[in-house]
Amino acid sequence: MSLFRRARDARPSPRPLGPGFTRLWCASALTNLGDGALVAAGPLLVASLSPSPVAVSAAAAVQTLPHLLFSLTSGALVDRLPRRGVLAAANLARGAVLALLAAVVLSDRTSLWPVYSAVFVLGVGETLADTAYGSLLPSVVHRDALGRANARLALTFSLNNQLLGPPLGALMFAALWALPFGFDALVHLVSVLVVLRIRSGRSVRSADSGAEDGPEAGTTLRAEIARGLSFVRGVPGLRTLCGCILVMNLAGVGAFAIWVLYAREHLGLSDTGFGLFVAAGAVGGVLGSQLYGWLEARLGRALLLRWGLVVEAATYLALALTTNGLAAGLVMVLFGAHTVVWGTAATTVRQRLTPDRLLGRVGGVYRLADLGGAALGAVVGGLVAEHVALLAPFWVAAASVGLLAVVAWRPLVTTERL
Repeated sequence: MSLFRRARDARPSPRPLGPGFTRLWCASALTNLGDGALVAAGPLLVASLSPSPVAVSAAAAVQTLPHLLFSLTSGALVDRLPRRGVLAAANLARGAVLALLAAVVLSDRTSLWPVYSAVFVLGVGETLADTAYGSLLPSVVHRDALGRANARLALTFSLNNQLLGPPLGALMFAALWALPFGFDALVHLVSVLVVLRIRSGRSVRSADSGAEDGPEAGTTLRAEIARGLSFVRGVPGLRTLCGCILVMNLAGVGAFAIWVLYAREHLGLSDTGFGLFVAAGAVGGVLGSQLYGWLEARLGRALLLRWGLVVEAATYLALALTTNGLAAGLVMVLFGAHTVVWGTAATTVRQRLTPDRLLGRVGGVYRLADLGGAALGAVVGGLVAEHVALLAPFWVAAASVGLLAVVAWRPLVTTERL
C-alpha cells in the first residue's frame, strides 16, 4: 500500500490537540495579526515616501527575495538547531527590527532605503520562522491530528493575516505612521514568550532538537541541504507535491499579478468593489479551514489533492468567461476555500511522508518551489497580459493546471514506499 493511500485512509483523531499546539497556535495568531497589519501599512508607507509604482513594486520584490535566496539554508538550519530556539530567535529578531523601523518612522527622517533594508531582514527572519513553525508542529501534535492542526493554523492565517490585519493596519497607519510597525514589533516579542513555553506532547527532545537522532555528524550545511534535495527527489509523493505547487503558482500567480486590472477593466469594479473582491478569497479561506476536517474524514487527502487541481483549473476558466462582478466574487470564495483545503492536505501529507530529522529541509525545498513559482509567475503573467491580452494569463493558467491534473492524477495516489 502506498504512503499516499495510507495517508488517505487515515482519519482525523478526536483526541485533543494539546497544550503544545495551543501555544504554537497562539504564537502564530499573534504574528499573523501583526504581519497582516503590515500587508496594508507597508505599501502605504512606501507610497507615502514615493508615489512611484517602481518603488512600491520594489518593496514587494525585496520581501520575496529572501525566500528565494535562503529557503534551503533556513530549512537546513531548522533541522540542525533546536527548532523552538530558532523560532523564538527569529521572532525576537523580527520584533527588534520592527521596533527600530517604528522608531525611524516616528523620527520623520525615514527614506526608502531603511524601509527596504528592514523588509529584507524581516523576509530572512520569516523564512526561518515559517519553516520552524511547520517543523515543530509534528512534534506537538499526534500524526493522526495533523490535518486538523494545519486547518486551524490556516484558519488563523485567513482571519488575522487577510481579513482582520490589513484594515487594522490601515487604521493605525492613518492615526500614526509608526503605529502599525510598533504594534507588529510588540506582538512578535510577546510571541517569543509563548514559544518558549512550548513543550512536546510526545517527546520534549523531539520538540527541542532539530532531529530525532541529532544533525548529521561531521557534515557541512551544504551537504545537509543536498541531503534534503536528494530526499525530495527520491520520494515520489514529495516530488509530485513540489512539482504541483511550482506549476500552480507559476500559472496562477501570473493571473493574480494583473488582479487590479482584471477587476477594473474586465469586471468594471470600483476601488471599493475591488477590495470586496479580494476579501472574497479570504472569506473562502475561512470556510475552507472550517470544512477541511469534514472533507478529509470523508474523502481522504489524496482525493482532495487530485480534485483540487480540477477545481483550480475550472476557477481560472470561470474567471476568464464571466464579466459579472458578483459571479466572479462567488468564484473567488470557492477559490479561497480550495487553496486552504489543498494547501492543508499538501502540508499534512508532506509532514507525514518526511522523517523528523528532515522536516526543515523538505519544508525549505517546498517553500522554494512555492515562492519561486510565484515570483516567476508574476513576471511572466504581467508580460503575457501586456503583450497578448488581459485575459491571456487566465486562459494559460486554466490550461496549465488542467494539464497538471492529468499528469499528476496517478502519482498523487500510487506512490512508492519510502
